[in-house]
Amino acid sequence: MNALKEDVEVLRGVPIFASVDAAKLKLLAFASQRLVFDEGQTLCREGERGEQAFVILNGGADVFVQAGDCDIRVASVGRNDFVGDIAILCDTPRTATVRASSRCETLAIGKAQLMGLLKSFPEMSIAIMRVLAGRLERTNHALAEAQRQARAV
Repeated sequence: MNALKEDVEVLRGVPIFASVDAAKLKLLAFASQRLVFDEGQTLCREGERGEQAFVILNGGADVFVQAGDCDIRVASVGRNDFVGDIAILCDTPRTATVRASSRCETLAIGKAQLMGLLKSFPEMSIAIMRVLAGRLERTNHALAEAQRQARAV
């Protein structure tokens, strides 16, 4: 399978892109950039400006939020997961650091491409809200657990 077809298949498996027709997914995949990160490399850093989001094609990454002097892992992501989107959607600095936990192949989607899709497919907004709400719940749980552990020490 060629890279473009593979990218379209991966995008089709990402929940927020489920409602997008195949022709648009092909254009999105073509306009996106494949980036590879080695284990330990940073995909995006908390506090930085975000101009692109990442779909994980292969491998995995961990998501960290800074709390005081330490980084707390709030999630692990893998194939078909979408990260780095909050900075684009909210036009704010990155809310977390994402670091490759293994060799990680990604599809980097630019802000203009993502916003164009949202305008063309408003139903994507509902899917994004569901994904973001789930992330917020997991992050709150992870931070509360870290706080409980810190008190126990």
